[in-house]
Amino acid sequence: MSNITAQFPNVTVATTASVYFDGKCISHGITLADGTKKSVGVVLPATLTFNTGAPEIMECTAGSCEYKLAGSENWVKSSAGEKFSIPGNSCFDIRVTEPYHYICHFG
Repeated sequence: MSNITAQFPNVTVATTASVYFDGKCISHGITLADGTKKSVGVVLPATLTFNTGAPEIMECTAGSCEYKLAGSENWVKSSAGEKFSIPGNSCFDIRVTEPYHYICHFG
């Protein structure tokens, strides 16, 4: 599991959480020293659909999920240490049965 991002040095953290889907997804925005923006959060047990503006990479830091990209019929499992990519201006379904902790890398 050495490929899991454990921390980010020298970041600015938004102290107010973004809460989605009646509290089933909660995240905080962070800005790295170089200006790169990410969010860190948790999705609680649910099946949800997220829309993207920019491309995103979802990195699982704990727990697991199943996801299905727009246009696909296949659910794919993602566990701690794994990542999946979502194109910009798209959407994906995520199915979670245990808390899914993630880092969302934008762009």
